[in-house]
Amino acid sequence: MFIIHKDWQGKPTSETAIDNKKIEIFDENMSLGEVFFGGRILNLVNDVARKVAADHAEIRCFTTCVDFIRYFSPIKAGDILICKAQVNHVWDDMIEVGGKVIAEDFRSLEQKHILSAYFIFKADESEKSLPLVIPFTLEEKRRFLDAETRKNIRQKRNNFKEESKN
Repeated sequence: MFIIHKDWQGKPTSETAIDNKKIEIFDENMSLGEVFFGGRILNLVNDVARKVAADHAEIRCFTTCVDFIRYFSPIKAGDILICKAQVNHVWDDMIEVGGKVIAEDFRSLEQKHILSAYFIFKADESEKSLPLVIPFTLEEKRRFLDAETRKNIRQKRNNFKEESKN
């Protein structure tokens, strides 16, 4: 069960989400096989996700981690890229933003899922309390709870790495 406390201060996910950001691709980012470089698309979606995090936090944020990157399909010359990003969860001075890229063939209007990733940002001014995210829809609540699960996995991974060093 998911309960939002009546005194919870924060912003709804929809307030800062980007749902239809078109990204232009240029020839210098294409390989000889006319496929867009995966690292470049990750960088572009990181920029969109950082804007969402900064808009939510109302201060500058920087990327500390990119988590669970999934590439589903290559981007080809002529595809129109559509980027989506939204805040999933906020903890103290950290924000998780989910990013997704879809490519649309301008001739057939067929869409294909290109990339999904979760970006973790740290607020630049840690003494400022960040506004919480308030999920309203079932999808937003699922993303909120999934973000908590990913955070626990990251913590366990980090604890394991620290224990392995000793």
